[in-house]
Amino acid sequence: MSVLVLAYQDIGYVCLEALLQAGAEVTAVFTHEDDPGEEIWFRSVAELARSRSLPVYTPEDPNHPEMAALVRSLAPDFIFSFYYRYLLSAEFLAAARRGAYNLHGSLLPRYRGRAPINWVLVNGETETGLTLHRMIPRPDAGDIAAQVRVPIAESDTIRELYAKMTAAAARLITATWPELAAGRIKEVPQDESQAGYFGRRRPEDGRIDWQAPAKKIYDLCRAVTHPYPGCFTFHQGKKLYIWSAGYDSDPETRPPGTVLGLDGEKGLAVACGQGRLYIKSAQWAGQGELAGPELVRIDLPAGARLGDN
Repeated sequence: MSVLVLAYQDIGYVCLEALLQAGAEVTAVFTHEDDPGEEIWFRSVAELARSRSLPVYTPEDPNHPEMAALVRSLAPDFIFSFYYRYLLSAEFLAAARRGAYNLHGSLLPRYRGRAPINWVLVNGETETGLTLHRMIPRPDAGDIAAQVRVPIAESDTIRELYAKMTAAAARLITATWPELAAGRIKEVPQDESQAGYFGRRRPEDGRIDWQAPAKKIYDLCRAVTHPYPGCFTFHQGKKLYIWSAGYDSDPETRPPGTVLGLDGEKGLAVACGQGRLYIKSAQWAGQGELAGPELVRIDLPAGARLGDN
């Protein structure tokens, strides 16, 4: 069974590795050139492929006629997309004689679209998962071949949840590939009545609304912390990034955004629309990150108001 793999990031890395370990005949790998403006915290799919003497392609447009001709010449039985960032044309998908499949980071049909791992944390979900589905021209809408569920702890940050998802992705591909190759997978249509779509997240989406409940702000913080751009607020024109936090939901009468002062090991307390956020690590733009006892150097006295420009 010949396989063409399109992959990026750690999930792409472990899925390619799982296919190779399972004996799949991977004939070529498409991936992305690393963006010098992006924090590269994941393993290189290109390096893994080259270490196995596989041809590697990094097209800016995989749907370009030259790439389509290349894929047709490879005549793959299967095409797999594992966290590859470009949508593939109908012509590209049609080159797979037995089907083209994408691994999406949610329990489809929920959380179709971009950044599903971030979005489930933003929304305070307690469970997510991964779905291997047949690719059709409409994104994330094809029939489901396999799914795996992943629990979300309230303390999970984006890095920790991504690690859980990476391990689950490897297990899913290891278990599913032999069944798929043997034709024993029965695909199930998605329930469109349960579908939900979420768009890409931008750095500016990390701005904190102090009118929101502390739990919601906490969820935003853990969803976009390192290696993502972070959540932020302003004070007297200075931008403050918050990288780690805790919260409580106790009644709070002081105006949202009011700094309440350092509260022992909890951190720097700030009033929210409901409850308090406890800042555990933060940094002013252009300065170093501070945590624990060093937070006193943030120099935000009790009574200061966050959220102004």
